[in-house]
Formats: sequence, C-alpha cells, structure tokens
Amino acid sequence: MQDTQTSVSAPLTVAAAQQDMRTAYLGGAPGLFVSGSVWTIAGIVCLWRSPQMAVWALYVGGALIHPVSALLTRLLGRSGRHAAGNPLGMLALATTIWMILALVLAYGISLWRIELFFPAMLFVIGGRYLTFATLFGTKLFWVCGAVLALAGYELARLHAAPATAAFAGGAIEIVFGIVMLAGMRRAARTAPASA
Repeated sequence: MQDTQTSVSAPLTVAAAQQDMRTAYLGGAPGLFVSGSVWTIAGIVCLWRSPQMAVWALYVGGALIHPVSALLTRLLGRSGRHAAGNPLGMLALATTIWMILALVLAYGISLWRIELFFPAMLFVIGGRYLTFATLFGTKLFWVCGAVLALAGYELARLHAAPATAAFAGGAIEIVFGIVMLAGMRRAARTAPASA
C-alpha cells in the first residue's frame, strides 16, 4: 500500500509526462484535424461571404477546437484528458493564454490589412505548435510549426488572397494530423513487441 502511494505522489519525469500527453490526446492528431477543418471552413466563408466574416469563422471555430477535438479523441479510443498531476498541463494552459493574446494582435492586423490576417494567424498557430514539441515530446511539431510560419511568410510576401492563406493553413494542419496519427498507430503496434 505504501509503495502505491509513493508512486502516485512522486512527480512525473518529463518523458513520462510527455507520454501521458501523447496517450491522452492521441499525439495531438485529432486537434490538428479539427483545427485544419476550422481553417478550411474559414476559407470557404472567405469565398462565399467575405474575408471579414472568415476572420470570425476562424475565431468562433477556434473556440470550439478543444471540445471538438476532445470528443474526436474519445471517439478514437483515447481519454482526451491528461493525468491530474501532469505538469505539462500548465504549459498547455499557458500557451493557450499566449495564443489568445496574439489573436488580439492578429485581429488588429485584419483591421489594417485584411489580406495579412491569415498569414499572421499562420505565425501565431505555428508558434504555438513549436511548444507542442515539448508538450508531446514529438519533434514533428517543430516541423509543423516551421511549415505554418514559412507558409505565412510566403503568403504575405506574395500578397496572396485571404482564402488562399486560409486553405493553406487547413491543408498543412490536416496533412500533419494524418502523419501524426499514422505515427501514433505505428508506435502502438510496435510497443507490445518491444515490451
């Protein structure tokens, strides 16, 4: 009984905390899919309505990313909740607060030059995914964040239409979601063999 209490109260190592996050959230793949879908919907709104309406589509859809991805994660067989004592949960919360503050800046950019809003958001989201490399212990998030930021830079440099930038964000996140899910499934298949 005493050993169980000691192991429960003992702090998680960084590797164990990252493993808990990967397991609970399926490596972040459902979040990438849902976020990519929100970007795609914003692109459609941009084409059918206006870029200004697409800004709000991205923001409203963005507010739904966590609950919808948690539901998708559970449908895919994972809990969608990290362990109560996982210290990386606070890092996830901190990056969410940082992102919300950056959304205010991106909105200001949209009032100045609407065509720069989606490239600015690619920088914001790309920056957040860089921290996911630490949250999940997955280097692929470094690549995902860099690709999103580079896409934002190039789309701004080329003065791309807002819909083009929104669709680019959606495509990038969905592709990385597929790669991440494939990697998680491959790791799940090989884990019992190596244990």
